[in-house]
Amino acid sequence: MLREGPPLENLVRRLAETPADFLAEPRIGSAGVVPVAAVVSDVLNDLGGATLTRDQARCFDSNDAKKDRNRLGIALIGCWLLHDDWFRQQRTFANVALNFLTASAGELAAVTPAAKFITDSDRREELARLCLKDLGLRPANETDAQAQDRLSTLSSVERQRVIRAAKVAEERARAIREEMARKAKAEADARMMRE
Repeated sequence: MLREGPPLENLVRRLAETPADFLAEPRIGSAGVVPVAAVVSDVLNDLGGATLTRDQARCFDSNDAKKDRNRLGIALIGCWLLHDDWFRQQRTFANVALNFLTASAGELAAVTPAAKFITDSDRREELARLCLKDLGLRPANETDAQAQDRLSTLSSVERQRVIRAAKVAEERARAIREEMARKAKAEADARMMRE
């Protein structure tokens, strides 16, 4: 069961008001502006945890812009979200916040551009809800079922999984139809030979 968290509206508004510093290019190799590992470390510290270890910081260092730019951009936006007063006052979310900033940011980066989490209202709500879920929380005044249902409805990761599953199912159905047509033709040819 999830604990009640802050009002969702506050988090969604916070995302819409993300300052330019958190939208700047993440440092990747010698390019970019924002050292993501340092920002993450500061946020975790403000959430009551320790600063990042060298191993943990490696998750936020990269030399491959094509592979990591979007993920690191989402991690920066996630840092802004997690730096909300409500989370900082609790001082208990550092460990689960790190998981949100690594695993969840990576999953989201595979399907959604980071900027969408600022410009698109559904993506802002998705990010806020996913953050709450990863922290073991649900939006204020929602039941666990309501929170889970709404997140499932919004989830771009889930939507992509469903689309992939539908494509696989369609491909399998096409292969079965082709095999059935091939067998029907072979049977028809066999009947013609016997007659």
